[in-house]
Amino acid sequence: MRTYVIVNSEEASSFDFNQLVDIDESYSRKSLDGSKILARFVGDTPSFLEGETQYDQEEILSILSGPEWSSDEI
Repeated sequence: MRTYVIVNSEEASSFDFNQLVDIDESYSRKSLDGSKILARFVGDTPSFLEGETQYDQEEILSILSGPEWSSDEI
């Protein structure tokens, strides 16, 4: 089961992408203003994400459908 974490985008430089689903930062979803990034992992929590709020798929889909992450503009 995948687990999701949202952190400030500048923290992505500390990610070990070998422990994440996305292979590098360019594949990771970012908030519309670019200030936040979504990290996805399977299994144990990577040490660089410990202490961050974790979400399951249902929770993250609700968050990502909000105005900070999606736009109604075409």
